[in-house]
This record gives sequence, structure tokens and C-alpha cells, in this order.
Amino acid sequence: MEPYVLGYKFRIYPNKTQQRLINRTLGCCRFVYNHFLAVRRDQWQANHRSVSYFETCKLLTDLKRQEETSWLKEADSMALQESLRNLDNAFQNFWKLHTGYPRFKSKHSHSQSYRTRNQKNGIRIVDKRIKLPKIGFVKIKQSRDCNGRILSVTISRTASGKYFVSLCMEQDKENLVRSNAGGMIGIDVGIRAFYTDSLGHIVENPRHLNRFLTKLKREQRRLSRKMPKSQNRDKARIRVARIHEKIANIRKDFLHKHSTQLARENQTIAVEQLNIKGMLRNHKLAQAISDVSWSEFFRQLTYKTELHGGELLKVDTFYPSSQTCSVCGYQNALAKDLSVREWDCPECGMHHDRDVNAAKNILRKALEDKSKVA
Repeated sequence: MEPYVLGYKFRIYPNKTQQRLINRTLGCCRFVYNHFLAVRRDQWQANHRSVSYFETCKLLTDLKRQEETSWLKEADSMALQESLRNLDNAFQNFWKLHTGYPRFKSKHSHSQSYRTRNQKNGIRIVDKRIKLPKIGFVKIKQSRDCNGRILSVTISRTASGKYFVSLCMEQDKENLVRSNAGGMIGIDVGIRAFYTDSLGHIVENPRHLNRFLTKLKREQRRLSRKMPKSQNRDKARIRVARIHEKIANIRKDFLHKHSTQLARENQTIAVEQLNIKGMLRNHKLAQAISDVSWSEFFRQLTYKTELHGGELLKVDTFYPSSQTCSVCGYQNALAKDLSVREWDCPECGMHHDRDVNAAKNILRKALEDKSKVA
């Protein structure tokens, strides 16, 4: 049986005492991260030497023994070690992937989280409650069953003051794989329509942000007028955070429903590999592209097609899917203009809808590339 790792996110309802313990652990993890970020930075500047993760673990033990920082013993030791691991991963990404240099974490950030590992069954769900290290049993709203071995858990606090747990679970892949209807489909994503498939179906773009933009702007203006560090400002900040959360939740629900439907109905799904990061540099379209969430949609399709026994094929970014006639293969240079939504092929006379034609070409090209590799 092949192991498979999946994540499950549930909301928890800690009492006042448990909230204080969680917030204290968040503060301890932030302190450890910032302290050893400064240690590694200073050591490199002074001696041009890199401090390893294992060295920071030994230094953390010494730090707990010091009187002025003995309060670190109150926090979950695994959570503090995972904070050091996060710091080491940030440095590894900086060196190997050339990402930005690790930054210090701010105590004023209202959205925070920490991760802890499951050791000796210290994390488990019993009768609608979850056992967390140093926290105890916390009420959990478990919306779905998840049978497997818990590897780690991430406890997070949102900007609006809600608490969540994300369970990283190892399960048997055989128990997770579902069947599909065996279809084949090509998908052309867009901004006007969320996506158009090769069968001619069009899913409209719900424009989640636009629905709440007026309300969001009004609450943000109210927030800007509040006095700094006042209770009224904190109440206004929470109102803004709740609007953002509602937009995000509606968007996630929409993406999950459509990605699940596609994975259940099709054996083969073909999409275009887009340079979304580059497209976001266009400031006129950046907000619309971010709102439509192509990256998250493709991410969900990737793992859902795998769990439904299908395959996700990707076509090269520069393939002219919109300009090529899906019947005879003629390439129409006039179709480069995005305002051209329909066109007739000069070669075979076929009338094309721009997006449907692109979806058909994406499917055909993906199957051709697959046959060449095979």
C-alpha cells in the first residue's frame, strides 16, 4: 500500500485559557525565529560562517536554561524546533532558489501560525475534540472524516480572531483513489469567462472581489479614520478582515466545486501552462487575474486528477491555441488581437468561437505531445 499525505483544515474553538496558551506559543515561536535569524546573520557578517539547523537546536537548549528566557519552557518544545526548521528552510531557499533574504517576523501581524509534530500519539481527535500539546483537548468542528496517521499539525489564528488546525495526515492511497467517468477535455482559462472547455461549455467568471469591493472600500475608509491603537480601530480592522475572509471562502468554494467536477468526469484534462507571475506585472489586469485564481485552480486539478485516477496534461505557454484553426490547422495572425472573439478560417471556412477553438487546440496538442513522449 502506497502512503499518501493529505492536509485537512478544521476550525477549533479554544476557551479563554487555551487562547492565551496558543497566543503565548505563537509569541515564543516568533521570538525563537527572530532571535536565531539575528544569530545566523551576525555570525555570517562577523566570521563569514553559516550556522546550521543542528547548531541552533543546541543553542535553543542553552537559551531555555538562561533565567531571562526561561519562559520558553512553557511553550511546546516541538513547535520551537519547527520554528528553527522554518528558518533553516528559508535560508536554504535563499541560497538555492534565490528567494528573498529571510525577514524578521512582526508581533503586530494579526495572522499567525505555528507547527508542531505528533509524537507518541500526542495529537489525536477524540469525541469532537482534538488533543494538542501543552493546550489539551480543544473543541473542533470536523466537517469530514479523516482516517490516517497524523504527522504534524499547524495551529493558526486569522486576522479576525478565529482559530484553525491543519492536519498533515498519512493515508493509504488505495483508500483515497476514486474512479472517473473517462472523458477527455481541454480547458482554456480566461478573465471574461472563468474557463471554456473543448465541448463548448462556458463557466462564467463570478468576479468574487467585485461583489464586495464597494463594501470593502467603505470599511477600509472607516478603518483609516480611527485613532491608532484604539479599540475602535481594532473593531474596524476585524470588520475589514471578515470581508476579506468571506471573499476568500467563496472563492475557495467555487474552485473546489469546479475542480472536483472536472476530476470526476474526465480521465484526461489538458490545460495551458501560463506564466501567471509574469502576467501579474500588467497592473491593468493584476487585480482581475488575482481574483480569478488560476494558480490555485491548477493546483487543485493536479492532485484531484491523481486521486481520481486521471491525468493533467499541460501545453507550452507559447503555443498559439487561439490563432490556430482546430479543423485544418491554419494559423490566423489576425486572431492575436484579444478583441477578436469570433473568426472564420480563410482556409476551410470554419467559424470559430475564440475560447472554444483554443480549448480544442489545447486538448489536441496535449495528446500529440503525450504520444511523442510515449
